[in-house]
Amino acid sequence: MSLLPVEDALSRLLAAARPIAETEQVLLHEANGRVLAADLMARLTQPPFDASAMDGYALRAEDAAEVGSILTVVGESAAGHGFSGTVASSEAVRIFTGAPVPAGADSILLQEDAEKLEGDRIRTNFPVTKGRHIRPRGQDFAEGDVALSQGIRLDFSHLTLAAAMNHAELPVFRRPRVAILATGDELVSPGTAPGPSQIIGSNTFGIAALARDNGAEVIDLGIVADNRDLLLKAIERARSSGVDVLVTLGGASVGDHDLVQSTLVSAGMELDFWRIAMRPGKPLMVGRLDGVQVLGLPGNPVSSLVCGLLFLEPLLCNLGHRRPPRRLSTAKLGHALPANDKRQDYVRARLLSYAEAMPVVESFGKQDSSMMRIFSQSDCLIIRPPHAPAANAGETVPVMLLRV
Repeated sequence: MSLLPVEDALSRLLAAARPIAETEQVLLHEANGRVLAADLMARLTQPPFDASAMDGYALRAEDAAEVGSILTVVGESAAGHGFSGTVASSEAVRIFTGAPVPAGADSILLQEDAEKLEGDRIRTNFPVTKGRHIRPRGQDFAEGDVALSQGIRLDFSHLTLAAAMNHAELPVFRRPRVAILATGDELVSPGTAPGPSQIIGSNTFGIAALARDNGAEVIDLGIVADNRDLLLKAIERARSSGVDVLVTLGGASVGDHDLVQSTLVSAGMELDFWRIAMRPGKPLMVGRLDGVQVLGLPGNPVSSLVCGLLFLEPLLCNLGHRRPPRRLSTAKLGHALPANDKRQDYVRARLLSYAEAMPVVESFGKQDSSMMRIFSQSDCLIIRPPHAPAANAGETVPVMLLRV
């Protein structure tokens, strides 16, 4: 099988994915980051009455059109405690921000523009304009208005609006469910003393974090040894859990000890492709097992994370009705790069300067796919297309931002 270009691999992966149609109701305080599954209509009008926007005096504009007008204060209107009477000629009501504007009043005189006189009288020190400092009923929204549309990824502002619209629960799309299966006799969990020929299995935690960052629920199937029976049991656990995506880590190639691909095929997986023209990350596997999308990521940590960014992230965004993060950008090379071969290269790099309109990028000298410390220190990946010619310092190159 020839190596598949990255763009073709991503297109084939997403073509087989359908956005999740299932919805659920969640409490308002649990809806942050979820995707709204239906248009949301206001259940009331906001504000529900003409309200004062300032502290001052509610009055009739015709009674205070000129500076020096004298009015009698006949009552008070506060938030939650409105004035029940009607403002008549040459009368005013002391009013506070958010309080209902009394019947008969059509304007607000700011408290600093009123001079208190003896008794219950005030003198105006500023001309009043009709409608000034009044928030009209329904200024924000009216009952029945669609104020939030289906497909919005809910954030703090949307939740505040939904609450004001009198919704205690919201309809949202079900989150994608992702099962993660790490494989390999050599792997042990963090916190365990590795034996001879063993290493710590770290990929699961980065891939799980990436999945959660993109709205998924994660089921950790743990580390499974290179054993067909154990692998089949783990695959069955993923199936019975009702997952949308099964991510395997390692063992997706066809070496003597790489059992994941063949075991999945024996379990019924339809293999689509498994070799990508990219570095790091060539042995990426894509297939379908019943209704489950299978994504086999390489075992090397950096390869696994790069493939996760390139393939798992857009897959989960597709399934979960989310817009993928804007990771693609450009930068100016701080040094020369050699010509590239037939595989698309993703070079770990740092952004050094934002002093100019375009940041300067400099790659790390070593790019071995097992070196996680360099990856954690990187700001981006320089993208080198297949057969890209040598690039000189100062040239513009595409980059993939790691933190957005």
